Amino acid sequence: MDSAPRNPVTAVIVVAAGSGQRLGYGMPKAKVPLGGDTILTHALRGVAAAGIAQQICVAIPPGDQELLALCDDFAQALKAEHPGTPGTGGAGQPPIVTIVDGGATRAESVRAALAALLPATEAVLVHDAARALTPEAVFHRVSHALAAGALAVIPAIPVVDTVKTVEPTTGDGAAIAPELVTGTAARETLRAVQTPQGFDLATLRRAHEAAASFDDGQAAAVTDDAMLVELLGVPVHAVRGASQSLKITTPLDLIIAEGLLEGPLGVRWVEG
Repeated sequence: MDSAPRNPVTAVIVVAAGSGQRLGYGMPKAKVPLGGDTILTHALRGVAAAGIAQQICVAIPPGDQELLALCDDFAQALKAEHPGTPGTGGAGQPPIVTIVDGGATRAESVRAALAALLPATEAVLVHDAARALTPEAVFHRVSHALAAGALAVIPAIPVVDTVKTVEPTTGDGAAIAPELVTGTAARETLRAVQTPQGFDLATLRRAHEAAASFDDGQAAAVTDDAMLVELLGVPVHAVRGASQSLKITTPLDLIIAEGLLEGPLGVRWVEG
């Protein structure tokens, strides 16, 4: 008897509504060029290549016709490459591509995408378009953990820098330096968290419903979807991420991403 866990019907939300101000291009981050294409194009290709999604739901800046056209073109290209019925999850069949208007915050963008998921969806991966070069293996590790029974799972990598806690310097010490070290974190227990983050759909919806009542201070303290689930008391599991899954936020990040694409094998062929 085959005892392998059943893969849940899965959607991938791609959050691509960020302004990209720190990149300095004067345009939404998703439009910024990377290796001859846009950051969003690379992200969508990675999601599709992983082959786990029956639906890809992309949250873009409201009214952005250029990104809307890019997503439509991507959907048409998927249909041309895979002539099967979209969204059924069979071999050779492409995911359905859905586009929604993102919100003023990342959480609002995720909530808009959650509202647009297909009724049969059981699990969802939330992925930042800014992590455009995430290897397919990372998507698979997250998906396998969900199939094995996790309600929440994140990819993460060990922290290699020494991390210290600080507080503002007061009194006479302020003339020496603006901050004072208060402690050193145990590096062996620290992890840098990436996306895609995977969830049982009902669990993530419950977490976002609870967060809708947060005040501004509480909302600002939440930095990812896993934190919302943690606040419910739900265990969050961690799987191995990848160094290629860097978040493209600054001009230096973009230079590193360009270097990955120009490497001797190319990022898609580098083991995650």
